Formats: sequence, structure tokens, C-alpha cells
Amino acid sequence: MEEKDLIQQSKDGREEAFVALVRRYKTKVFNLAFSLTGDRDTADDLAQEAFIKAYFGLPKFQFRSEFGTWLYRITVNHVKDYLRKKSRLSEISMERVKEISSSQEDETEKREKMLTEEQKRRLLRQAIRTLPEKHQVILSLRDVQGLSYEEVAKVLKIPPGTVDSRLFRARKMLREKISAFLKSERRPS
Repeated sequence: MEEKDLIQQSKDGREEAFVALVRRYKTKVFNLAFSLTGDRDTADDLAQEAFIKAYFGLPKFQFRSEFGTWLYRITVNHVKDYLRKKSRLSEISMERVKEISSSQEDETEKREKMLTEEQKRRLLRQAIRTLPEKHQVILSLRDVQGLSYEEVAKVLKIPPGTVDSRLFRARKMLREKISAFLKSERRPS
């Protein structure tokens, strides 16, 4: 069934149509929440809450944007509100990341060389969470979720040029934060 039909049926009160929309977007909404929080349980709760907000907000949806864009905007705003309320904008410092690396190095140098992909992703998520909120969000939308510049601009309600410059700054800041880790990883034994 076409997405517009599902949306209209959902607006008309047909719950099964909204369930179909949830099935289409649940993974993307969860991944977006997870990329901003770093916690699977919290992301799962926030994703469910974002869908609830979307359900009750459907009467206001006017088809001026794509449904996915509208849903991402709801999700980003909901996660940002949650993080503000809980004062959970991660304050993990790079010193803490270095401590983690140092403790692993103390155990064995071999373990450092054999970091799994999951450990690398975890470290990257920690580094992302040290960035200012607006940079975390833009990296999550563009690089984690794979949205186009235009889609990111619509979700954040900013011009595409601002997306480009903010993304450039976010990536630069992220590179600086993880450069010490990357150098230590490439160090020959």
C-alpha cells in the first residue's frame, strides 16, 4: 500500500495502517535514537515514545514534507528533550576514552590491536557524544542514518548550506577527538 494511503488511513483512525507505518520506520527511528543516546534500552523507549507522539500528531501532518522527514524531526526533538531533562548530554571526556585505551593496553598490547568492530563503533559513539548537541544530531542524521543533505535540512529546519557547513565542522571536531586513538591503533608493535 502507498505511504500516503497509510498516512491518510491512520489519520482516519485505522490503527492497522499506523502499525504498517511503524513497521516501515521502526528500525530507522530506533537507530536514530540509539545514535544520539548510545543506550539500546533508552533508544527503544524513546523510539516508542516518538511513535506515540507521531500518532497523536497525525492530525497536524499536512503532507508538506515526507512522512519520514516529519517522523525524524519528532524523534530528534524528543531525544533532545529527553537528554536535556535528564542532563544526559554525555560528558565523556577524551581523557576517559584514553583511560579505557590505556587500561586495555596494560592488559595486553595484543588486545588493543584486536579491537573488534563493535568496540570501535562504541568508541566512535562515545566521541560523537562529546560533541555539541547540534553536531551530534547532524552527524547522526547524515552519517549514521544516511539522510541526504536536503532531508537533513528539512528535519532540522535549516538551509542545506548550513547542513553542509555544520557537518564539515562536526566531522572536523570528531576527527580531532579521535585522532589520538587512531594514531595509537596504527602504531607498529
